Amino acid sequence: MVFANCNQRSCGFIRAIRHPEGQNIRVPMLPCCRIYRMVCLHENRKKLLAVIHHCITFPPLSCYEAVLILLSRNQAMQNKKSNFSEWYTEITKEAKLCDLRYNVKGFVIFMPWSVMSMKKMYSIYEAEMERTGHKPAWFPALIPESNFHKEAKHVEGFTPEVFWVERAGENKLEERLAMRPTSETAMYQMYSLWIQGKSDLPLKIYHPSQVWRYETKATRPFIRSREFYWIESHDAFATEAEARAQVQEDMEMAQNVIFGEFGVPFLFFERPQWDKFPGAVSTYAADCLMPDGRVLQLPSTHLLGQNFAKPFDVKFLNEKGESEYCWQTCYGPCISRIYAAIISQHGDDSGLVLPYSLAPIQAIVVPIPRKGNEEAVNQAARETVSLLSKSGIRAEGDFSQNTPGFKYNEWEMKGVPFRIEVGGREAESGIYTVVRRDIRAKASVKKEELASWLLHEGARMLSDMKKKAQNGFDSCISKADSMETLATELEAGHIVSAPFCTMEKEGEACADAVKEKCAANVRGTRYGKSERAHGKCIACGKEASAIVYIARQY
Repeated sequence: MVFANCNQRSCGFIRAIRHPEGQNIRVPMLPCCRIYRMVCLHENRKKLLAVIHHCITFPPLSCYEAVLILLSRNQAMQNKKSNFSEWYTEITKEAKLCDLRYNVKGFVIFMPWSVMSMKKMYSIYEAEMERTGHKPAWFPALIPESNFHKEAKHVEGFTPEVFWVERAGENKLEERLAMRPTSETAMYQMYSLWIQGKSDLPLKIYHPSQVWRYETKATRPFIRSREFYWIESHDAFATEAEARAQVQEDMEMAQNVIFGEFGVPFLFFERPQWDKFPGAVSTYAADCLMPDGRVLQLPSTHLLGQNFAKPFDVKFLNEKGESEYCWQTCYGPCISRIYAAIISQHGDDSGLVLPYSLAPIQAIVVPIPRKGNEEAVNQAARETVSLLSKSGIRAEGDFSQNTPGFKYNEWEMKGVPFRIEVGGREAESGIYTVVRRDIRAKASVKKEELASWLLHEGARMLSDMKKKAQNGFDSCISKADSMETLATELEAGHIVSAPFCTMEKEGEACADAVKEKCAANVRGTRYGKSERAHGKCIACGKEASAIVYIARQY
């Protein structure tokens, strides 16, 4: 098999040009790094890479077979919507977002490229928490087993998922300690000590942390694992009205951050009674839609009422000197799961597309030297990196020996928002070519205007990403009034509204029927939108009392 290199200045492409037996094979030009990624999992990868590196004839694998391998891998990588599972697996590996080789099942190593973005997500979300009056605290990771038994429904809901610590060195502990699955039972015993009078209220504390749950479902990096990273806020109030207002504020925070800053659209649903947080009065949760037509739950906020205040004795003295139980809420935006939504929502066939504010590198400077001007071009590139860095832009230069085309594809795959090309012409004129990652639009920008242009265009980029994501999301909301229509709409990857008998516990049997027949779940009623029930329940045929939304889920 014979390969030939493309000599275009900004390429680094390879084309299979001729079969050893003489027939011509028509194949598309493929970037070197794309071929690397396509063959990386193939059993003959070393032989294929040898062909690419040395442009030699390779008899053990026919040209036709090799081309089919390359094209089939290319097709799998490039179709995110129809082959999302493989796309997701490959991009999390090739962009070095995580490493699954840790030798404890269900636990994942998050790599620097993803952690740098998630740290920025934490910072943005925590700033929003503090804007709304929350104060930060850190609580222990271990919770005594006795704490769980103070709230019966809570212990019933979480005990099967708990990791237990039973020994300290060689000594057996007197009481088992739970690795924190959530923090209600850790924090509320302290709230009972901190809250005495009405002047101590409201108490609004957030807690950035890791939690551990023994998930029995299939784990998936960032989407579902046995250790995940989140923020949980726990608030206490004197009245039920204040607690309900906090639930509304939690949902507004999600809108401000997850859509406003990260560009991921979602809907908030009030969960049915059979699917609420263990121990809560009501649960409200945000669902986004992944490219494969499954919903992923993002933050949820819970009205706890006085269900935890009573067993944990969280009380205050009112103006009359009487003791009253507090009204409580809790809220949990999972940062690692939101990150999964970001890369899935915005990514494309070439890899990640990261919002400007979250990208570890916001602008990559790529020098394109020719023989004789290497020093001048590289110096111009270094000066550009320095100029942008002093302006607060996260900029780096790629001075590796890889071809420009390889570099372009590598940084596209990692989702860097802007690429700045510096060749001999740019070095002389001071006018650089800048490429925007999401739409691949090119612009010519003067060196001295680069920083302000990037800041303006970065904001515009987020706005465009939000519009695109919202339009796609809105097009996937549909209706059904029968099981047959529901099944059809779900197969199309939609979130489907349908008449339903009741959101109370009695409706669980109908939800089970939907799950059995359509492999989908009742997500709840849409919060903030008044939808009058009409018609018959989609499952049992009784008069409908609610319009619920149904979707397949992770």
